[in-house]
Amino acid sequence: MDLFLWRHADAGTPVAGPADLQRPLSAKGRRQARRMAAWLDRQLPADARVLVSPALRTRETAQALGRPSRVVDALGPAASADDLLGCAGWPDGGGAVLLVGHQPALGQAAALVLSGLPLAWTLKKGSVWWLRGERSAAGLTVLLRAVRLPVEDQLQ
Repeated sequence: MDLFLWRHADAGTPVAGPADLQRPLSAKGRRQARRMAAWLDRQLPADARVLVSPALRTRETAQALGRPSRVVDALGPAASADDLLGCAGWPDGGGAVLLVGHQPALGQAAALVLSGLPLAWTLKKGSVWWLRGERSAAGLTVLLRAVRLPVEDQLQ
């Protein structure tokens, strides 16, 4: 199973309360989302499932990909790592799943998959982590296939 974790692109300064769910991407965030979507489109199989938090900034990030997506309330800003992995069906769900969501759950999910502990890892805004899980007689093997930062933030 391939699991892609995509943190929403830049949305400017957070706001308190319910209005935070309606915070749109900034101009920088729209650029980040388009650039990352172009890379993701080359990596994702045609039948990949795209699951998105209900927050506007995540929906706008996913829209840059131009593929069908499904909004899942359980992926919202208050989600846990277990919520994310459960929605994805990790590790036995098969195929490829792209989750578009938030910190701290995305970082904790990456840490849980790779280390077995929900550590406080951080995914940079607009970045993608690509994880692959393969079952064998020996158990589950997890491979970190790629960590991709928004193009304007790539190290040279």
